[in-house]
Amino acid sequence: MKEFHVVGIGNAMVDILAEADEAFLAENGVGKGIMQLIDMDRAVELYAAIGPAREISGGSAANTIAGIAALGGRTAYVGKVKDDQLGAIFAHDLRAQGAVYETHLAPKTAHDETGRCIVLVTPDGERSMNTYLGVTEHLAPSDIDEEQMAAAEWIYLEGYRFDGPESHEAFARAIAAAKKAGGSVALTLSDPFCVERHRDAFREMIANDIDLLFANRAEIMSMYETDDFETALARGAADVEILACTESEHGAHILSDGQRWHAPAVPVK
Repeated sequence: MKEFHVVGIGNAMVDILAEADEAFLAENGVGKGIMQLIDMDRAVELYAAIGPAREISGGSAANTIAGIAALGGRTAYVGKVKDDQLGAIFAHDLRAQGAVYETHLAPKTAHDETGRCIVLVTPDGERSMNTYLGVTEHLAPSDIDEEQMAAAEWIYLEGYRFDGPESHEAFARAIAAAKKAGGSVALTLSDPFCVERHRDAFREMIANDIDLLFANRAEIMSMYETDDFETALARGAADVEILACTESEHGAHILSDGQRWHAPAVPVK
């Protein structure tokens, strides 16, 4: 038995959650229901404009790792934060869920700050995310502990983390260490705009290294450049051992080894 069920690699962010109406989004140039990358000046400006907010450790893959840990799974996470207040919040919240977090902190003297995502939630429940990456953008191959990767049954890679100067090399190092030790690799595409930015790199990785691919309807169609959902599913299933694709209120589809399963969505209030 390996030490970890899953080791995640991705953005290390602190979510700043606030409620907002449609008018606020329009007045402040926020795209509804998507993730937009912003710089520090924009983050400060938007934070000043929002109402009461709460801060909690976030990041796509980090949330997944925290969830698995909360369910009793053995997990670890790799993602970069600074030695600052938000960095301390991120590390505390993740460790409090039982996940191992040992990534070296960026020093207090670093120019960039800990990444944050200002999440604006409209009355219909839609989330509009405004992300300042900060130091998490500088995750490097040297941050990848090959022994930790080898100790994982699965490593889980966040598509968003492709937005970084050394991210591809960091992922390659993690994949090589995991595969050499008999581990498996999962990738989440994260966002259709992320797919557009990195489609060629994603395609190469999916074809050569990925065992399990996570996507939603928009992401998988963008990945395979088709307007037909069924075509996108078929092409994705041909590239990986397991494809898991969500479809909003229509539930989720899992395709593997020529078989297909559907999990219906359950309405909640």
